[in-house]
Amino acid sequence: MRKLILSLLFTTFLLTANAQQRLVYQMYVLGSTDGDTTFVEVKRSGNQLKIQDINEFDGQLIPGISTDITYVDYSQDSAFFQMSYSDGDEYFCSFPLKNNNVTFTEEGEEMMNGYECKKYRTSINSNTIEVWMTETLGYNATPSVSRGALNGVMIKQLINGNRVFELKNIKKDRKLKNEIIPDNLGTRVSAKDIDKISKEKLIIRVPVFDEEQINFTEIEKFQGEIPYDSVIRFAYGTLILKKINLQNLPEHYSYFIEVEQQSNGDAYDRSGSIFVIPTERELSLKDALIDSIQLLHSYTDRRDITYRAIKLEDDFLPVVELMRFFTPFGVNHYNNAVYIDGLEWHDVAYYKQDVTDVSKHLRGDVLIGAFIGNYDGGGHKLSLDVVAYPSDYSWDLSQNDDWTLPLFNTCNVLEMAGQHYGRMFKTDSLTVEFEVPENVSDLRLRYISTGHGGWGGGDEFNPKENTIIIDGEKVFTHTPWRCDCATYREYNPASGNFWNGTSSSDLSRSGWCPGTATQPVYFDLSFLKPGKHTITIAIPQGEDVGSSFNHWMVSGILLGINN
Repeated sequence: MRKLILSLLFTTFLLTANAQQRLVYQMYVLGSTDGDTTFVEVKRSGNQLKIQDINEFDGQLIPGISTDITYVDYSQDSAFFQMSYSDGDEYFCSFPLKNNNVTFTEEGEEMMNGYECKKYRTSINSNTIEVWMTETLGYNATPSVSRGALNGVMIKQLINGNRVFELKNIKKDRKLKNEIIPDNLGTRVSAKDIDKISKEKLIIRVPVFDEEQINFTEIEKFQGEIPYDSVIRFAYGTLILKKINLQNLPEHYSYFIEVEQQSNGDAYDRSGSIFVIPTERELSLKDALIDSIQLLHSYTDRRDITYRAIKLEDDFLPVVELMRFFTPFGVNHYNNAVYIDGLEWHDVAYYKQDVTDVSKHLRGDVLIGAFIGNYDGGGHKLSLDVVAYPSDYSWDLSQNDDWTLPLFNTCNVLEMAGQHYGRMFKTDSLTVEFEVPENVSDLRLRYISTGHGGWGGGDEFNPKENTIIIDGEKVFTHTPWRCDCATYREYNPASGNFWNGTSSSDLSRSGWCPGTATQPVYFDLSFLKPGKHTITIAIPQGEDVGSSFNHWMVSGILLGINN
């Protein structure tokens, strides 16, 4: 009788070991109430596994989501990670089950969730990982293969004492084929490349400009309606513009702009701006481009200098500045003209900035432009991409509630078409009237300010306090200053070098450095009530010297939430 019982138990063991199983694992964080529980299915047939998330998603998914499956072949000591996309693209990479970079220490035997288990422990990147494996089932199965293979079936895994990955149930699955790894998994790539492909598929990238020249030259005046997807040049070639259509994205997307710039002959550091022309009101900067800047509102200071298109009016919105950037001294074009021991010149100046807070202006039809103020026939080459990154899987368009109001911008992108530098602060302040709607809250001011006047006593090299006045009351002060300009020396081959070992590009400046973008600063205006208000910018601009003058480029956008 005893032999018969042992024989039956052994037969049952063999049947279990040779059968096909469906194991379901649950992942969760101890103490979490965020509903972040996820489930993973492991299908097992013989020496092969198929591992896949089985979480259901309610709603439309964002583009670029892949179906991910990990296959395991214990007989070949191999695992295969496959990504499949709705457009038919499939990619996979392979890796050995044995991971020589991970060493598990066996800590003895103990019961876990009703199974006799061996407990193992390891540490990866300062994370403590505990694993319980049972060999009583007679086969190998685990949902987690990237850290190496252990004998048996994984019953539980605990990371840093709070992240749990445990077996919930095992069922036989007679529908499984003996060979569950497909003959064709798609295009084989490296593990590094598959991660790159996965991220690139999720990113929405819109190329706007591709090595477009921005220079000073005679151009034919553009007339008519601006077409889509064509680069149009204005202001003697120093401003380029393109009309594009950008899709409306869910609010969880983060927007960035990426800019690459090279000298195409100009040796100097120049002011640059990436901007959008809002066209919601009767007048816009587009009217100045197509016709004349004389069509737009003017403001005359006490020195009788007239400024146009710089501030909010009832029928006009100033341009929305996405990025203020400054070219280095001659990057790329002058790399071989100057040699300094210990310095290796960069080939391109690269700028990348988060512009999510003004992304309202990057939806639908968009007039997007780039300006570099220069008087050089070769000028510069510039590329621009708009890039959006998701932070959720849901394609829900119902929650875009951001609100913006461009208030002022003295960055004279139409410099070569008669728009003056912002010199008004010598004798005047800049005041703008605006209105806060009833349904808008959480107001902030997005403010960019840089000082210019390129001699020793000029505002470029001397800190000047900017004062922000709301409804006649001084509420904020800010002194734009960058003292890290020497960090970017290797972008500036044509920078003038001084006797003491420093270079012009090393010098600290009023809110900018050659080869950098100036970051916005933000001021809390949540105290503003609905209704009409005024904002005033006051700066103690320095004295002019001969034909040289100081000026300030300031832009301000009111941000809020539309309730």
